Amino acid sequence: MSSFEKDTTANAVVLYEYGKSYIEPHDYKLITEKKFKIKLLNNNGFEHANVIIHLFKKDNSMLEYVYDIVANTYNLENGEVIITKLEKDQIFTEQYDDNHSFTKFTLPNVKEGSVISYSYKIESPFKFKYHPWYFQSDIPKVYSEYNTNIPTNYCYHTKLMGDKKLAVYEDTLKTDCRRASKGLSANCWISKYVMKDMPAFIEEDFMTTKYNYLSRIEYELESLSAFGRKINYTKTWKDVDKELKTDKNIGKQLKKSIQVEKILPQNIINEPDDLKRAQAIYKFVQDNYTWNEEYAMFKDVSVKDLIKEKSSNATAINILLNIFLKQSGLTSYPVLLSTRENGFATKVFPVLTDFNYLIVKTTINGKDYLLDATDSYLTFGELPFRCLNQYARLLDFENGSSWIDVFPSTRSSKLYNVNLSFNKNQNVSGTVKNKLTGYNAYFAKHDYFSDNDAYIDELTNYSPFIEVSNHTVHTEKTSNSFSESYDLEYTQDEIEGNLYINPFVIKFFKENPFKLQERSYPVDLGFKYNYLYTTVLNLNENHTVKQLPESVRLAIPNNAGELYFDVNQIGNVINLTFKLSLKTDIYPPDYYPYLKEFMSKAVDIQKNSVIVLTSK
Repeated sequence: MSSFEKDTTANAVVLYEYGKSYIEPHDYKLITEKKFKIKLLNNNGFEHANVIIHLFKKDNSMLEYVYDIVANTYNLENGEVIITKLEKDQIFTEQYDDNHSFTKFTLPNVKEGSVISYSYKIESPFKFKYHPWYFQSDIPKVYSEYNTNIPTNYCYHTKLMGDKKLAVYEDTLKTDCRRASKGLSANCWISKYVMKDMPAFIEEDFMTTKYNYLSRIEYELESLSAFGRKINYTKTWKDVDKELKTDKNIGKQLKKSIQVEKILPQNIINEPDDLKRAQAIYKFVQDNYTWNEEYAMFKDVSVKDLIKEKSSNATAINILLNIFLKQSGLTSYPVLLSTRENGFATKVFPVLTDFNYLIVKTTINGKDYLLDATDSYLTFGELPFRCLNQYARLLDFENGSSWIDVFPSTRSSKLYNVNLSFNKNQNVSGTVKNKLTGYNAYFAKHDYFSDNDAYIDELTNYSPFIEVSNHTVHTEKTSNSFSESYDLEYTQDEIEGNLYINPFVIKFFKENPFKLQERSYPVDLGFKYNYLYTTVLNLNENHTVKQLPESVRLAIPNNAGELYFDVNQIGNVINLTFKLSLKTDIYPPDYYPYLKEFMSKAVDIQKNSVIVLTSK
C-alpha cells in the first residue's frame, strides 16, 4: 500500500491497535498491555516511529514502570520482507520532574512504505484510574480495540467521549474470575470496545482543545468495597466545598485578614457608588500587581507574598481582588474555571484536577460581573479569551458551590469608515476611521500598546498598494474600545484606459478559516462577531463608472449569521456597505457547511470586488 484509499492525504495509518487493562490478582497492580501496527506512507509519517510512554510516580515507593517492550520495522526489499528489531540499548528513560518520566524509543530503519509494530506493558499501583484509551488521533485508524477486566468491588465512572460510535461493545459478568486466600473470590466485568475506520482528527481554527472532542474512553474510580466496608473516592461537591474551605491555597488564602485601609487609597474606600468602587478596586489591582504568567491553582498561592513582592500567579492576584471587594462591602465569590486549552471540566462529579484557573464574580445592583485582574488591557467585566470556556464553578462556602455560565455579554465589533477621492495625481487617497469593541478592541490594544511601531509597520505592510500616513490612536490602554484614524493613498491598476479599484482597503479576512470537507466538532468562536465596513468614493469629472460589484445577501439558517453587501452610485458618489454578523458564540457541527459557504463568500467579496472606472 502506497496510499490510504479512505484518506489520500494521510502520512501514516494505524492498521491495528489493541489495549487491555486488568488488576493483577496477586499484588493488585494495574496492568495495561498495548500493541500497535502502523503503516508509514511517506517521510512526513516518520514522526509516528518516535514512541513516548508517559509514566507517573507519587514517591519512590509508588511508581509506574514499563516492561516487555518489543518493536520491529518491516520493509519490503526486492520482494523480501526485511525485519529490523529494536535493541535494548535503543530505549531511553528521561526524568521530566519529580512525578513524571518518559520512556522513549525510535523504530529503527524506517523508510517510506515501512510497517512498524511495537508493544509494551505498564505496571501501575494507581488503581484509581485505568489508563484512558484513544480511539482517534491525528492519523486515520483501521481498527482500534480496548479491553478491560474490572473486579465488581471496584466501581468506576466510565466516560465514552467524542462523537464516534462503537463498532463492537461487549460487557459481560464473569463469576469467580479472581480468587484470593481463605477461599475468597470475586466476580469481574469483562468489557470490549472496538471502533473501526476512524478518520484522522484534524484541528482547525475556532475550537477549544482537541481533547474535548477526541473519541476515547476514560475511567475514574468512584468507590472500592473490601472486607465489608466501602471506600468512596469520588466525592460530592458538598465534600469538596468543605475541603476547599480549609485548603491552604484556596480557603485559607480567601480568609486572610488584610488591613485594606492601609493598602487601598482613601478615595477608593470612601467611594459611595458600589459600581465605581468595584471598578476602582479592580483597576488598583491591575495597576499594582503583576502576573508572573503562572496559573497555580492548588500550589504556591500566597496573598501575603503577593502584597509584599507585588507579583505572583493568577490565583493569588484574583483572590486578593476578591478580598478587597468583600472587605469593601461588595458581594464577591471566587470561581474555579478550566481554560480553553485545558478542556471542559466534568459536570457529572467533582474532579478538581479538571480546573486550572481562578476568577472572581461580583454582583452589583443585580448585575453579575466576572473579573480577572491579571491583564492590564482588560476592562471591568471582561475575562481573558483563554477563560471563555462555557461554564465554571462558583465557590460559596456558606450556601454551597454551583455552576455558572461563562460567555461574553456583548458582541465584539469592528466598524470601519473609509472616505476616498481622487487627488491631483489622479491616485485614490482618503481617510480611514475605525472603532473596535469587545475582544477585537482588547487584541488591538494589546498589539498597539505592547509595540506601537510594530503595529503601524504591520498596518503599512498589509497591502503593497496602499501608503499609510498620519496614524493616530484615540484610545487609552484601559478603554473598552479601540479607535484609530489615518490617511492613505491607493495606487490603482490602469489597463487600456480602465481603472480597477478594490474598495476594500482593509480586509477582515485573508482566507476562509474553514477548509475541512466536514467537521465533527463545534465551531467555538469564543464570542459573537460583528463587522461593518462602509466606503464613500467621490469621483471627479475625469471618471465615469463602467462596472460596479454585484450586491449580495446571505444568511446562516435560523438567523445565526448574516452577510450583506451593497454598492450603489448616487451622482458622482459611490457608496459601499459590507456587514457581517456571526450571532452566536458556538455553532454545532451541522452548521459547518453553511459557515464554510458563508465565510467563503465573505472572503471572495473582499478579495475580488472591483469598481471599474473609465477616464474621460
